[in-house]
Amino acid sequence: MSLVSAVVALALAISAGAGVVVDPTREPTSPATVSAPPQQEARWAWPIEPAPEVARRFDPPDQPWLPGHRGVDLVGAVGQVVRSPTDGTVTYAGRLAGRGVVVVTHAGGLRSTFEPVSSTVRVGSLVSQSDPVGQISGEVGHCSPATCLHWGVLRGRTYLDPLAFVGRGRIVLLPLG
Repeated sequence: MSLVSAVVALALAISAGAGVVVDPTREPTSPATVSAPPQQEARWAWPIEPAPEVARRFDPPDQPWLPGHRGVDLVGAVGQVVRSPTDGTVTYAGRLAGRGVVVVTHAGGLRSTFEPVSSTVRVGSLVSQSDPVGQISGEVGHCSPATCLHWGVLRGRTYLDPLAFVGRGRIVLLPLG
């Protein structure tokens, strides 16, 4: 796990009110289970408009402790408005590992994470779908030299494919029986 992932895990545990810090990648999952689109959630909105190009897709590791890409990178521009993909509460807005991060907690135990972002909201703010939560900052990210927004979605400690929430997730066929 990278330093940024570890620090985000710490912030997510704190923002969820956890008494102990847990590694969000510890829950055993398989790529098939984390890639499957959510069934109960209403369709979410893109966090940046118009619907962006995907620079890097969700690529979960085969084992929770291995490296992987636990979110998606969306091509954006410095100063572009970042919006809440669905209703929620801002549970973190600050700097982690040298980058601006915003976390919005949604119904059903889901959390969206965004980086690098200059926050325009405070922790505890209620946001509706498409409400601004910040702007893509000019900080060097892992898309450098291009500018992108990294969007992660978690349910509990399990990372999910954010594209599944906007109707663009990968279709995964599972064997019968």
